[in-house]
Amino acid sequence: MDERAFNEDLLDYLDNSPTPFHATHNLATAFEQAGFIRLDEAAAWSFEPGGRYFLTRGDSSLVAFTLAGDPAQTGVRMVGSHTDSPCLKLKPNAAFKAHGYWQLGVEVYGGVLLNPWFDRDLSLAGQVSIRHGDGRIEQRLIDFARPIATIPSLAIHLDREANENRAINKQTYLPAIVCRDDVAFDLAETLNEQLRASDPGLANSEITAFELSLYPVEKAAIVGLREEFIASARLDNLLSCYVSARALLDLETPATALIVCNDHEEVGSGSAVGARGPFLRSILERLTATSENYARTIAQSMLVSTDNAHGIHPNFSDRHDAQHAPVLNGGPAIKVNSNQAYASTNETIALFKQACGTAGVPVQSFVARADMGCGSTIGPLTATALGVRTVDVGVPTFAMHSIRELAGARDPHALYRALGCFFAQA
Repeated sequence: MDERAFNEDLLDYLDNSPTPFHATHNLATAFEQAGFIRLDEAAAWSFEPGGRYFLTRGDSSLVAFTLAGDPAQTGVRMVGSHTDSPCLKLKPNAAFKAHGYWQLGVEVYGGVLLNPWFDRDLSLAGQVSIRHGDGRIEQRLIDFARPIATIPSLAIHLDREANENRAINKQTYLPAIVCRDDVAFDLAETLNEQLRASDPGLANSEITAFELSLYPVEKAAIVGLREEFIASARLDNLLSCYVSARALLDLETPATALIVCNDHEEVGSGSAVGARGPFLRSILERLTATSENYARTIAQSMLVSTDNAHGIHPNFSDRHDAQHAPVLNGGPAIKVNSNQAYASTNETIALFKQACGTAGVPVQSFVARADMGCGSTIGPLTATALGVRTVDVGVPTFAMHSIRELAGARDPHALYRALGCFFAQA
């Protein structure tokens, strides 16, 4: 796939994936349409040489893989990313009235950069549990797909220190305004109406629980005077999810290759669907059948953990180590931390560089300043859980964890080419 078509498809994926549930659903649809066989964790599995398979867990995490032979003989080339992004999630009893307005109470999910959430056109999406007339419970996606809420800033006339020193109270500053209180507003009924509008067959069903997030309706875009950048919400880390999936879907050389897209990375990965949970390990154990074959497989396998890297910001260059400060459109960055916040080793760095060299892709390095901490990824967690060799890499990005992030328009396709060569490595 050429770069222009690749980026157009990436932007569509970003726009249509406002939550981890939507992101996973869209990936699953792409694999199903490409002929991958959907597996059910509760069923018995059997595999065919040359087979292509995928499955989801919790509707927010996904694993897809191809088989070219016995994994115990070849190992598995794996790429990991995550489906979640920092955001504002609705509380269970979200709706309340205050001073003439209906508002929605929210909980901060992950390390959100909060200031950019003010004065945005916001919609609401996620997953709901519905109870049918026969008592059966089912999960469905929901998306209002239009601006229904906003979080207005306080006018500077009432907060003269706003530009100098403003702390954001997460409980009192962030509830979103949805309408005046001179009209009736029932959140549960509003959700039911939205769901029934999308599927009239649900007229006798009702929502009994939900997991919903606010999100900006502004579309992903190619920006810059020379169209060099991609601006979007959720680049961290849906960009990596899309790139890894596309690399696996477009793989031409038979390979035993796998991608994992985990939820809950932004809050520590500690869940049944997160990287600290058993999802990936349970699949590899079933794939290899015996503990002996599992151990042999892991010993020959490698994981590329793909999560966005911090590009050097020209206005804040003092926050970077000048020798390890990747630039946008300079190629993927290998992330290194001697305290194991990243799982890269000299061996895995060399192997990833080899794949990049084969693909003709430039490589950069990121190391945080020695006097500053750094984030982490699913890389060390997966390496610890599986004992698999791992390298942490990512596309350089500005404004990570903002409601509107920025990446280079050439880097996603470069990473895609590199991952394609990595999957094909013997």
